[in-house]
Amino acid sequence: MFAELAPIAAAQRGLYPALPGPELRAAARDAIGVLDLAADDVRVERTWNWGDLYGEELSWSVGFGPRTRAYLLRPAKAEGPLPGVVALHCHAGMKWAGKDKIADGPEEPAPEVRRLRDELYGGRAFANELARRGFAVLAHDVFVWGSRRFPLELPEADGLSEADRYDLAARDHEHVVAKHCAALGTSFTGVVAGEDLAAAAYLRSRPDVTEVGCAGLSGGGLRAALLGAFDPEMRAVVVAAMASSFRDMLGGHVEKHTWMLWPPGLPRLGDYPDLVAARAPAPLMVQYAMRDRLFPEQGIRRAHAIIAERYRAAPGAYEAVFADVPHSFDVPMQERAFDWLADNLASSPASTSR
Repeated sequence: MFAELAPIAAAQRGLYPALPGPELRAAARDAIGVLDLAADDVRVERTWNWGDLYGEELSWSVGFGPRTRAYLLRPAKAEGPLPGVVALHCHAGMKWAGKDKIADGPEEPAPEVRRLRDELYGGRAFANELARRGFAVLAHDVFVWGSRRFPLELPEADGLSEADRYDLAARDHEHVVAKHCAALGTSFTGVVAGEDLAAAAYLRSRPDVTEVGCAGLSGGGLRAALLGAFDPEMRAVVVAAMASSFRDMLGGHVEKHTWMLWPPGLPRLGDYPDLVAARAPAPLMVQYAMRDRLFPEQGIRRAHAIIAERYRAAPGAYEAVFADVPHSFDVPMQERAFDWLADNLASSPASTSR
């Protein structure tokens, strides 16, 4: 049925035009309903020195819901201001945890987090590893995850932890969140993007931070793409395992993804890779997981072609990485991204004494 509907919708609604980047960014921000939010009343809840890293646990208000919790990580012996990176946690069907999926505080990670890291992140907290490379790294919870999650009635399930039971409930709750956001004139995507923009603005405001980039896997890669499109001060963007054309996902891949990937109105403005590349000619790295079951290979390759065309006038600013891996941001992918971020953020990472 959808195959028959597609040409009718395309003919009547004008799907996937190629708007210029600035026009696409402005139109998409309006269509998605990105909220204008700020990180207000920022508090340092605690600090720690753990080995070679210094950490702060922060909290702030975006004006609704529970306070956002975040980690700020940097080398313990760094000298001078550092380039900053907003590290964006994934979706992964785990809403019990947010920032903790990618960043360690002073406590040991939960078993559920370790399990997810083993599957997706090469077994490590990539935000901490990035901080060790000489960056100030901010990892924050976002709307519906971690400290920003909803109180839900948990299902009975023998043998499952409270975290796993919460994630079962949250999976069935996401469409309710998306519908409420739509009823309020925004979207799930627009709320998340608004909170990420607020976090990035806070990181830039710190006197110990210079230029700022961002990086994320999967749902975090989508968040990175949105930050790159909507934040003109985002210096460098890494999108890992989150790039495919919409048109190739029809009929088998749409249902595999979060509501965040389907904001209202975007197909009438451009394809998803058009939005990823709308920041051209500013630096962009896209890492394609070529054994990713969440995206069709044709869609991945079309995404690369669209992005490369957008960067035709600045080919050195776009770096495509084709990794022979399943859906993941493994250690080699992380290390390549770290090197690229160091090269593309204006200030080189400050010297550290180890």
